[in-house]
Order: sequence, then structure tokens, then C-alpha cells
Amino acid sequence: MTIQDIKQRFGIIGNSPLLERAIDIAVQVAPTDLSVLINGESGTGKEVFPQIIHQLSSRKHGPYIAVNCGAIPEGTIDSELFGHEKGSFTGAHEARKGYFEVADGGTIFLDEVAEMPLATQARLLRVLESGEFIKVGSSKVQKTNVRVVAATNVHIPQAIERGKFREDLYYRLNTVPILLPPLRERRQDIFLLFRKFAADFASKYRMPVIKLDAEAEHLLNNHYWKGNIRQLKNVTEQISIIEKTRDISADILRKYLPEQPAAGGNMPVVVRQDSAANSNEVMMLYTVLRDMRQELNDVKRLTLELLQHNGAVSPEVLQNNAQTIQKLISEIQQESGGSEDGSLVIHQPFTTHHDEVLPHVEVEEESLSLQDKEVDLIKKALTKHRGKRKYAAQELGISERTLYRKINEYGIKE
Repeated sequence: MTIQDIKQRFGIIGNSPLLERAIDIAVQVAPTDLSVLINGESGTGKEVFPQIIHQLSSRKHGPYIAVNCGAIPEGTIDSELFGHEKGSFTGAHEARKGYFEVADGGTIFLDEVAEMPLATQARLLRVLESGEFIKVGSSKVQKTNVRVVAATNVHIPQAIERGKFREDLYYRLNTVPILLPPLRERRQDIFLLFRKFAADFASKYRMPVIKLDAEAEHLLNNHYWKGNIRQLKNVTEQISIIEKTRDISADILRKYLPEQPAAGGNMPVVVRQDSAANSNEVMMLYTVLRDMRQELNDVKRLTLELLQHNGAVSPEVLQNNAQTIQKLISEIQQESGGSEDGSLVIHQPFTTHHDEVLPHVEVEEESLSLQDKEVDLIKKALTKHRGKRKYAAQELGISERTLYRKINEYGIKE
């Protein structure tokens, strides 16, 4: 069965390579009994992939049960999943089978698995390791043959660090990871989805299909879509119902889209939930860039003052820029001399109106390479902690595993 066949069978729309990669992984893992963890932001369509895995597996004639772990109260989730005996707690008037017993021989989909309480996580781990569970209020061990597919929009390694998720359970669930891209990473699919939703709502409400002009289509494709496919569907439905005209302009569409940060503002940080990146790492780089921009602005302002006064620095300029000048001098003194990379060097000494001469400095244009900055930060952290990677990783705000990978990737000598 081809990927196109899978799309048609399960109503998946889009041609993004990232989406097709996720589908391909689901098809490859379906015939096995391996546990699967589906990662993706809310609204990306994670609920479709457990159905693909179940329908293409040898368990397709067995039960398929989808459970939203975040919607079940903490006090009753053990009973819901594993069942209970009569009288085991107030209100337990009769024995009840849990989802793992009912789904024996089939597949159970645990959505929002990161919302599961720690005590329940321990019970789930036992099921994954041995297929055994115990009903609430019972001492009898029961067996079940269930394939578990889980999904989450939470970055679980961070939840593990906060003590909210068991690390051993994560590795059991994450035997095969599937990452669903957010809508902003598959922009070529946005208009395809819009047209499908518009046609569906036109049929549902018995009205003509809405259409976008060129400017509105451009606006649609370049919106951030924080709520992903779910948000796009809701916007399409609102426009279909509320607007009397069927020709939608950019001005009309803009009324249904939440405001986004202005150009140059702080756009939301996109965090890929895989081994290649984590949110702490991204935030670290974001902070570096923000600080670099502030420093560059200070230097540009100081340079402008110098140009306007032919290199002479007034006491007011010295006072207003003392911190910037002192920082530049300190950094330059720490670095080796020369300009091997061909960057700009300024040899003109700073002077004041009172013929006071500041120390001669050579100002090199700082590299704006993210990789160079990251390598520099890693080296400084390793030096500070005398090569102890565990503490260096904590200093950088990244996992020790990520630090190992980056040391190897950049060839950093400790």
C-alpha cells in the first residue's frame, strides 16, 4: 500500500515531506508489536496515526480503544484503565473491566499520556514490560495482550527533569517515535486543507464554497497557525457561516486571525521534539541573539558619535557609553590579537575634548554565526566546570546527552 493510498483511506491531506515521513514510519512499524510514541503540537492530527497503525497490523480485527488521559480525573484513572472490584472504593457497587482488559488482543491509544499521574505511570510500565496488571481493590494479577500507542504535545524530556514523568516509561513508550510537523512547517499544505474544509462546510450548510483572492491566500499561507489544523478548520467554518460574500479578501480574512508579533518582534520559538533539539537549547540561542543585537546597537550608536565628532569623545558620550566601552576593552584584552578571519579592525584611538587618550584598542567585528557562539559557550562551560560534562550541561540549560552530541558534532577538544 502506497503513501497516497494511506492518505486517501484515512483522509489525510498534504504533500509535505515531513508529513509523508511520519506516514511512512507508521506504515513500517504497523506489522510489529512495538510501542509507538507520537509527538506533535496540539491540533496536528495525532489521533489519525494510531488508527493507521492498528488497521495495518495483525490486530486489525481486535478492539481499538482511544483514551484521553488528560480528560480522566486523577482519582478514577486507575479504575478506568485497569478496572476495579466491587466495593474497592465508595461508589464501586459492582466490578468493572478496565480498558486494558477490554482491549485484550487489540490496540489502545493513550492520548495526552504526559498528563497521567506518576502512580498510574508505574502501573502502565508494568503492563508494557510484562503484560500484567492488577485491578483496583484486587490482589489477583491478570494478563493482557495489548499494543500501546501513545501521543503527547508535551516535551517529555523536560517533564522528566521536572519529575512529572518517569524516564523508564518514556523509553518503553518511545521505542518508535513519530514526529508530526506543525502546520507552519508544511505551508504548501495550508491552502489544500483550507479548500477541503471550505468544500466540506459548503456541503454541510448547503451554501456556495468560499474562495480566497491572491492576497488572502498569501495571508493564509504565512499565518503562524499556533492551533495548527484545528485552528485552520475553525477559521474556515467561521468564515463560511458568518460572511455573506463568497469571495474572501485579505481584509475579511484578517478579521478572523489573531494578531501576530510585528516584524522584528519576538516570534514564538518553534521547538522540534526530537533528539536533535530541545527547548532549553533553543532558548539559549535565542538569548544569545537578543544580547548580540543589543550589543551591536550600542556599538553602532557609539560609532555614530565618533563619526559626528571626528573621533573626539565628549565627556557626555564617555558617561553615556562607559559600560559599552569598558566591556569592549575587557573583551578585546581577553582575546588574542590580529584579524585572521579578515574581519574589520579599527586602529583609531579614542580621544576626548580634554586630550585624554583611552587605551589603544582593536575592535573586531564579532562573528554572527550561531554555531560559533554555541561552540564558544560550550567551551566556556566545560572550562568553568573543569571538563565535567554533567555540570557543564546544567550550566548551559541542556541535557547531558545533547551536550555529548554537540561535542562530537563540533569536534570540541576538552
